[in-house]
Order: sequence, then C-alpha cells, then structure tokens
Amino acid sequence: MHCQTCGDALSPADNECPRCGTLPGQPAVLPGVSTYPVRGLGTAAAVAVGAATVLYLPGALFPLVGVRVARAAAEQADRDLLIGAAVGEGLLVLPYLVALLVAAVLVIVWTWRARKNIEAFPGAQPALGPGWAIAGWLVPIANFVVPARVVANVARNSLWRRNTTVLVGVWWAAWLVFTIGDRIVSQREEQRYARLTEWPRNDVEFGTYVRFYQDALGPRLIPVAQQDRIARAVPAWPVHPGWPLPGAVLPAPAAAPGYPAQPVTGVSPQVASAPSVTSPQVPPGPGGTIGA
Repeated sequence: MHCQTCGDALSPADNECPRCGTLPGQPAVLPGVSTYPVRGLGTAAAVAVGAATVLYLPGALFPLVGVRVARAAAEQADRDLLIGAAVGEGLLVLPYLVALLVAAVLVIVWTWRARKNIEAFPGAQPALGPGWAIAGWLVPIANFVVPARVVANVARNSLWRRNTTVLVGVWWAAWLVFTIGDRIVSQREEQRYARLTEWPRNDVEFGTYVRFYQDALGPRLIPVAQQDRIARAVPAWPVHPGWPLPGAVLPAPAAAPGYPAQPVTGVSPQVASAPSVTSPQVPPGPGGTIGA
C-alpha cells in the first residue's frame, strides 16, 4: 500500500504516513473540490520563459553594432545612421518584451491554478489565499516576497520533498538579481542617452554616441577596447625596417678611440640657425603632407 499524498510505501502498522502525515486510506483529492490542469500550461510557461531569455540577448548585445554605426555616422557626419541605430535597437527589444509579457501571463495563471489545486489535497496547509497568486506579482513591494512564498507553499504541499523550498529560493534569488540589475542598468542608460545631443554637428558630439554604446557593453567591450589601443599604436606612415619608431630615444653616438666624448651644449657651428634662402619653409597644405 502506498500513500495517496506523497507516494511512499506504507506498512500496515502505520497509523499515518511517516513522511507527510496522511492517514491510511485517505483519498488523494478531496471529493467535490474543483481542480485545474497545470501540466500543459506549465510547459507553455517554461517555453515562454526560455524564449524570452533567448530574445533578451540580441538587445543586450546591440551596443556591439551600435559602436560601429556611431563611428560610421561620425566619419560621414550622417545623423540618419544614429536614428537607424535607435530604431534597430527598438526592433530587437520588441520581440523580447512580447515574449516576456506572454511568459508573465502564463506563469501567473499557472501559479493561480497550482495554488487552487492544493486546496483539494488532504493534509495541505496553504499559507496564503489563492488571490495572492495573482496579486503577489502585481502589488509593489509585495512582489519581492509573495510570489516566492506562494510557489514554495505549492511545491511543499505537492511534492513533499525537503529540498523544494531551497530550490524555490534559488530560483527566486536569480529572478530578483536579474530584474533589479536590468532595471538599474536600463535607468542609467536612459539618463545617459537623454544627455546626448539630439542633433550632433561635429566630431565631439558624434563621439559622445560612440562612447555611449561602448559604456553600455562594459566588460564585454574589452576585446574592442584592446583592438582600438593597438590600432592607435600603429604608425600613420610606412616604416622602413631598421628605422626608429616615432618618439624613440636614440642612443648617443660612440666616441672615436682615443678621443673623449664631447658634450653637446648648443647648435653646431656648421648648421645655420636660420632657414636657408633657397629652401624656405612651406606650411602644410591639404594633401601636401603625409598624415596631415
């Protein structure tokens, strides 16, 4: 004989289930109490949550594209590219918001049904009313605690396992970390975006958009930042093998054998301090000097 509540094997000498306290012969479900199907709805909710997670990634990684678009806009002085970047990001975020809304509705309905079902389970001790299965997600402040309590109570009275509360706690902690963290990051990005020039006109103002997208990625931009630094270290003109790099300190020439090295204290007498008449200094013009 097995317990109708938790499924454990019972001995004829047991007056109640050692695990859940159910009396022998007690029905699994109280007669006359309504129950609701939850398996299909739970599967749909899990799929919706997974879809929302996958659809969150393109929007989170969009700054990688935004940096390139902002740089192209700065090079071409094209404001339309920045508008296109903002529209593109919105189009990427929209499917995530739709999936998140669908997942939220399915999870709330599943929670309510699961909470109602335990009222039909003999021996169950619901901690909160079924209305909190819905209101707990919507009421400010309460939505930080109540949904976890409802789900933990449903799991405890449905599975009769000791680790159910721990698993619910891990799930809820992960959800709170994601929700609060994502909200803080979103608010900061909105404030930074509001400070940008709406219609940039010069390199400095276009550059603020480049920095905005770079800062939006944070640590994920480390490879990009390193590549930019390497590019800045490359000389702007071809260098012949053996030539010193720009800014390199040249060693002093060695003195001839038997002659002490003479310190350089001024301009050599062989070099005129004034420019030659036959070779005047020409100011650099457009296209006249490499790297100008």
